[in-house]
Amino acid sequence: MSMSASDFFRAKLQCEIDVMEVAESEPGSLVVVDTRRQSSWDHGHIPGAVHLPTAQIPALGRDLVPAGSHVVVYSWGPGCNGSTFAALAFAELGYSVKEMIGGIEYWIRNGLPVETAAGIVPSAPDALVTAHKS
Repeated sequence: MSMSASDFFRAKLQCEIDVMEVAESEPGSLVVVDTRRQSSWDHGHIPGAVHLPTAQIPALGRDLVPAGSHVVVYSWGPGCNGSTFAALAFAELGYSVKEMIGGIEYWIRNGLPVETAAGIVPSAPDALVTAHKS
């Protein structure tokens, strides 16, 4: 049985969230999970995110993310499907999970802050990507 286009896109929207919706979400309503490797995390990540590389989710997901949480996973950007694998892993653990489309690349391109060892640093919005004003 094939799925209609409207059913496909309705289902897709239930599994994805964009960076601005994550940024504007009620504090504490989402557990944002960075699924990239340690060096990428160290380079910069979303403030308040949990670091849990995709391969470690089956073993550590339940220990690091409280049951019943609304999970949002991200990886580098649209050219990387690491967050898709991570979303699948969390879904298989029984979590409500969405994939943040655009990843940290579009988080940064939308002018949102990034956390590094030096603290939280602002990003300059890319006018070709967002109308968001910092």
